[in-house]
Amino acid sequence: MTGLLIRDAELEGERRADVRIGDGTITEIAPALDRRPGEPVLDAGGGALLPGLCDHHLHLYAIAARARSVLCGPPRVRTAEGLRAALAAAVADEHGWIRGIGYHESVAGPLDAGILDRLHPARPVRIQHRSGALWMVNGAGATALGLAAGDHPGIERDEHGVPTGRLWRADDWLRAHLPAAWPPDLTATGTRLARLGITAVTDATPDLDPAAVAALTGDALPQRVLLLGAPLGHPAAGPYKIVLADSDLPEYDALTAKIRAAHGENRAVAVHCVTREALALLLAALDETGTRAGDRIEHAALVPAELLSRIAELGLRIVTQPGFLADRGDDYLRDIPAAEHPDLYRLRSLVAAGIRCTASSDAPYGPLDPWAVMHAAAHRETPAGRTVGAAERIDVGRALAGYLSDPTDPGGPPRRVALGTIADLVLLRAPLATAVRKPSAELVRATFIGGVPR
Repeated sequence: MTGLLIRDAELEGERRADVRIGDGTITEIAPALDRRPGEPVLDAGGGALLPGLCDHHLHLYAIAARARSVLCGPPRVRTAEGLRAALAAAVADEHGWIRGIGYHESVAGPLDAGILDRLHPARPVRIQHRSGALWMVNGAGATALGLAAGDHPGIERDEHGVPTGRLWRADDWLRAHLPAAWPPDLTATGTRLARLGITAVTDATPDLDPAAVAALTGDALPQRVLLLGAPLGHPAAGPYKIVLADSDLPEYDALTAKIRAAHGENRAVAVHCVTREALALLLAALDETGTRAGDRIEHAALVPAELLSRIAELGLRIVTQPGFLADRGDDYLRDIPAAEHPDLYRLRSLVAAGIRCTASSDAPYGPLDPWAVMHAAAHRETPAGRTVGAAERIDVGRALAGYLSDPTDPGGPPRRVALGTIADLVLLRAPLATAVRKPSAELVRATFIGGVPR
């Protein structure tokens, strides 16, 4: 489709107008436009026409892989016997592997090869912790991977040097030692994103190899893709992803060297930072290296109030995930000291401090649905209905504005439906006031990327 006339769309929640799309851009906006011969017409019926949403932090390949994985944690699985049954019923891939996801220690404690062998010894099993930071394999899996001879620093070993079956932040090593099944097909993922109104994404997977970079920047998805994990030197990359792993924080000098290397190539940094300790380390490092426009903190799960002004002074932005509160907030309230509950996934205080910030999904580790994330940002309710940090609530309209910000400027000004802009659009079934009052993916009527319906 090279052209389209959208009639009677609500723009910016204020006025209704006709919008013409031609050759991938918005060519006309007026109270009423005459239909051209043969021009397709879509009657919006007063539904809101918005710029397409951007999810500023997710993991595309992990989303695709989730579809062929067995869920191994709450709410689907809550006990060791439930995990045993789930693994027994799981369908192996073409190489005989069982791939599990979403594990949490509340199910059967910390998993290692020995425990997994008691649950499912017959077939090779790998299970990912719900944080995404840890993989756990059984004995058959360890043998298939050649884990004993593995040289990745994330391969956990006991006091005798024997692998425990736990692999920390070792996705790149794991991919290289699994049977070839990479990369997964992203067609269904692109369709799913479009149905949610998402036209652009920032993939936050670290340490992408050249094949993954080529696939993600090719034609695998209709969405526009910004990569954080592309290696230094890549010409089309976004900020450079640095992981401050909770389990093994880097040495200070190593962190400053990474930041300087990225800045030296005119790339900002995007730093995975979950704990208070990681945040303090990062801010100290940036005090020494200096900051660059676009430097950002990913997650910022715990931000002490006394650090807000320093984050603002450094000009950092934050891409955070309030959807985790709706997904696992009860676990946070149980496991994190009560004194730190006000620090969890801050939003309102970030805005008040003048910090550019936006919500995102971290899918598949958090809920992908942007409308559910907006609801979580506004309500901050756990699955059990408890509230986490009521003072950090923001209204749905502000949360939506974050999803409307440019991929290269998360938390910046929301994009607008304007003459001459690229026709990345989402049409809702109702006016904006309805969407803000009760956000729901059910409201998405149509999504256009470059003027093409998806």
